[in-house]
Amino acid sequence: MDQFHLMTVFVAAGEEESFAAAARRLGLSPAAITRAISALEEQLGVKLLARTTRNVRLTEAGRRYLDDSRNILSSIAEANQAATGINASPKGNLSVTTSVLFGKAFVMPCIVRFLAAYPEVEVSAYFLDRVVNMVDEGIDVAVRIGHLPDSGLKALRVGQVRRVLCASPEYLARHGVPQHPADLLRHAIIAASGISPRVEWKFGAVDDPTMVRMRPRLMVTSNDSAMDAALAGVGICRLLSYQIADELAAGRLKIILAEYEESPWPVHVLHRESKFGSSKVRNFIDLLADHLRTHPHLN
Repeated sequence: MDQFHLMTVFVAAGEEESFAAAARRLGLSPAAITRAISALEEQLGVKLLARTTRNVRLTEAGRRYLDDSRNILSSIAEANQAATGINASPKGNLSVTTSVLFGKAFVMPCIVRFLAAYPEVEVSAYFLDRVVNMVDEGIDVAVRIGHLPDSGLKALRVGQVRRVLCASPEYLARHGVPQHPADLLRHAIIAASGISPRVEWKFGAVDDPTMVRMRPRLMVTSNDSAMDAALAGVGICRLLSYQIADELAAGRLKIILAEYEESPWPVHVLHRESKFGSSKVRNFIDLLADHLRTHPHLN
């Protein structure tokens, strides 16, 4: 049988975990699905799917082959689009992810402009305060803040931000301005996204950091809640510079201990590596990178 056909059938069966569902998805008979899977397993000399009377499950070899098959079929589809000229007109779904506040402030304006420019594109935006696995979750583009681990993803640096300590002028007037990180032990601390009753903040150079371990007065699960608490005069919090840029400009928050800050964190646009990049991904990255590189809060 044709290798492309066998891979297509296997991907459908592996994702659906059902021969009947794979048959409906591909418009084939269940018997044709069974024959194709059997032929592929015989060709490879390995069991890809474990069958029972109730369901179908991927074997360990099947899980690896499913990932490889998806990538191969995706590359073939992109190559065909590029060759036939379909790639010249962006269309289809584009999936984007970044953190909640960054997405609202920087990515959403680009999405709005992109949708207006390309009426045949739909966008799925996932603004989450967790790292999304782009490969496992099928994400096209991500914006990440911080130093990146080694991966097969392509990264485009578009700016940088700082981790800063801040408090309201009212709080500082009542409690004084810390002059050294150790002074924080005598202050009310607001910690965002903490899971421990204590937090440890690092200051200064990577090779000679100052560590301060504290018990927060207030623990919250989101950065915007931490900022709201700081604005209300509850205490001192640590946020990224872009998150409080407007509050700093208006004088509602003040940065403290700036001389003890860590080195700035890079901002990257990430996308999955592909020999044939789709036009919707390329065009969106171009728009997003231009917007971020020229934004005063990121440079």
